[in-house]
Amino acid sequence: MASSGLRAHPDRFLPPDPRVEEPYRLTPQTALRVAILGVLALGIFAVLFLRLWALQILSGSHYLGEAQNNQQRAVPIEAPRGVILDRTGRVLVTNVAGTAVSLWPADLPKGEGRDTEIRRLARVLRVPRKRILAQIKERASDPLTPITLQVAVHPDQVAYILEHKDEFPGVRISQTYLRRYKAEALATHLLGHVGQISEEQVKQLRKVGYKAGDVIGQAGVEATYDRYLRGQAGAAELTVDSLGRPRGELQPKVQEKPGNAVRLTIDIALQRAAERAIRYGIELAREDEQWAANGGAIVALDPRDGEILALASNPTYRPSLYVGKGDAKRLEVLLDPAAAKKANYPGLNRAVAGLYPAGSTFKPVTALAAMEEGLISPYQTLPCTGAYEVKGQIFKNWDPSVNGPMNMQTALAASCDTYFYRLGYYFFGLPPDRGHPLQAWASRFGFGESSGVDIGPEEPGLLPTPEWRQATYTKETDPCCWEIDRLWKPGDSIQLAIGQKDLLVTPLQMARFYAMIANGGKLVTPHLVADVEEPGNRNSPAKVLRQFSPPAPRPSGVDPYALRVVQDGLYAATHSEYGTSTGVFGSFPVGIAGKTGTAEKVVQLPGYSGLLDQSWWCGYGPVEKPELVVCALIENGGHGGTAAAPAARKVFEQYFGTEGGYVEDVYSD
Repeated sequence: MASSGLRAHPDRFLPPDPRVEEPYRLTPQTALRVAILGVLALGIFAVLFLRLWALQILSGSHYLGEAQNNQQRAVPIEAPRGVILDRTGRVLVTNVAGTAVSLWPADLPKGEGRDTEIRRLARVLRVPRKRILAQIKERASDPLTPITLQVAVHPDQVAYILEHKDEFPGVRISQTYLRRYKAEALATHLLGHVGQISEEQVKQLRKVGYKAGDVIGQAGVEATYDRYLRGQAGAAELTVDSLGRPRGELQPKVQEKPGNAVRLTIDIALQRAAERAIRYGIELAREDEQWAANGGAIVALDPRDGEILALASNPTYRPSLYVGKGDAKRLEVLLDPAAAKKANYPGLNRAVAGLYPAGSTFKPVTALAAMEEGLISPYQTLPCTGAYEVKGQIFKNWDPSVNGPMNMQTALAASCDTYFYRLGYYFFGLPPDRGHPLQAWASRFGFGESSGVDIGPEEPGLLPTPEWRQATYTKETDPCCWEIDRLWKPGDSIQLAIGQKDLLVTPLQMARFYAMIANGGKLVTPHLVADVEEPGNRNSPAKVLRQFSPPAPRPSGVDPYALRVVQDGLYAATHSEYGTSTGVFGSFPVGIAGKTGTAEKVVQLPGYSGLLDQSWWCGYGPVEKPELVVCALIENGGHGGTAAAPAARKVFEQYFGTEGGYVEDVYSD
């Protein structure tokens, strides 16, 4: 039989393919292997399917619970704030342990359960429900950061929450630190207080590491030096279930670092004497029938470098009001405008932010400016009379019976108003190209500007000028009389010469000016903080981390001879027979120089609105080598020699360790 050209192969499994020289072969052995692999694949798939079915159906609830019970929560660990010390190392502010209740908003139940829990918390903690809701709303954008609902929690409240923890998902009890102000209400305004950071503060301070929930300084030294006092928070992890309930102990991850200590320039004994002295001055004023006397301020500083040794303001409050629960009723006098006004603004630091006319304590400014501008020579005399008339307007002297010539030194000692009225009119009569030299010299002496003190807020005061008057009295602000009121008239210069009318100063500005007189003409920068320290232990002293050096005293450019004339006048004011505070300082064992002031101010009191006298005294000692300046103000206290001067003497007594001399009852400007 003829051949087809292809040989038959008995072992072929597939027919030949003419397109290839040798077709693919699938032998019985190969087919068997493929079958075995297929069976194995099906078996493995079946095992996986059965396992998945077991996990999902048979053990699903078990593993869901395990997952829910292993959620990790980052917990911040608060760092203790640093202590605040006085200049000798006495502790003024420290910490005590406390208990805090925190809430994670993300762990609150949904629906009615959420409202129920918030109501229970409000009832147990005695916190208004609205306050809790406001805090939660404020953190709406950050629900994973805990909210501190209450600190200084009573043990009974803690016990109740722990016993009913299943009813309070997301609530955690933790240990915290509370500020303890060891001197109670002493130095309140300069020390300040702490509180939870606000939403606005977070926005401002986020770049430097502050975050929601932080406790920061809110006033005084606590606020200004918060970055040194606050320390560095630690961190820990806490295992919680899906409801936010703890399922284990805190696991520390980052150790917290306590804050550093801040040492002040304040002498707490002198501070106490200053605060008592204000109350003493108020009592003297009321004994003199100045029934409206109700506050004041005293500043004591070193004229050589501006270190503040005492900074007192009255009325005051206890900073502990802000610690812990924060008694809303008692805080009203600090937070509610109406209550604060009724209580005479106890939260106001009158030493740096209280504004008053300076009265006769401003006369040394006028004296220096007049001598510098050549308007009068030191020993040239001017009439000191009971009144002074200019263009039909009469300006009265505080002593209506006086009538005689006085030179500069005598006029300062006797505080002759009409002498300085005349100088004020001389300034008014200067040609326009001379500018405003009285204001220019006052500006050199620190008036109308902030002193640079390292706590705030500080008021710059008001140094009136013709330009200020034109800008202030406009058709919009003074519709009836602006065309007249905007003019600078002779009376403006005359009244400014004795520290009256529009002039406003703070006690700190006055103390700074008298420090300039005492130190020979240099304007110091008042400051409260000496250094920042890392606390030591029993075996090692504290380590100074940063020392604060204020700017070098600024030369005022005043003529030393003119300054000497004023210094002599201030010494005569406390020692000559016609001195306005000789009865207070004439027999004092240490030589003190200074000036009284009685400044008229429009005040509004219950049942009265009108002018009342603000009692001033500013001065320094020892006169040979001054080392302490004291400036005292008694609000509505009457004459300077009656209330403020005796109050200032109390501070000198404490500083020099002497009881001083007999204080006569004086009635003087």
